[in-house]
Amino acid sequence: MDYKYIEQLLERYWACETSLEEEEILRTFFSQKDVPAPLLRYKELFVYEQISKKEEKLGDDFDQKMMEMIDEQAPVKAKTISITQRFMPLFKAAAVVAIILTLGNAIQVAFNHDSQFDDQTINMAGFQKPSEGPSMAMSDSMRVDTLKKVEISTTSIR
Repeated sequence: MDYKYIEQLLERYWACETSLEEEEILRTFFSQKDVPAPLLRYKELFVYEQISKKEEKLGDDFDQKMMEMIDEQAPVKAKTISITQRFMPLFKAAAVVAIILTLGNAIQVAFNHDSQFDDQTINMAGFQKPSEGPSMAMSDSMRVDTLKKVEISTTSIR
């Protein structure tokens, strides 16, 4: 049997050019028991209305059951929330920000350490040791005239 008309209707259906009567022809064709194998894949698409009509529907007492469920007066409990529970998301966000800043600072120090300083000028606390010039004890007892670049001893001024 030749099904060229049905195939043409299907092509027009996919292009959205069919009328309601032509779509009804497709529905009646696919509602038959014997549908050719090449067109069998489209059968469920066109018989969905007939299948959905046979499905189980809500009973007549559904509305009554729903109204009974609504009318039941269940006690409503108010949930109390403490201040710490209320601010817990804020605390968590602050902790995340603190962790991110700490890790970022540690990474920045690690990268700067490798590029700017050598290992001998950094002590355990992470401070740079002076590499030249007088020590701290000597700098307290000496003054330098910045204009003349002359060291003035504080013990000789007295």
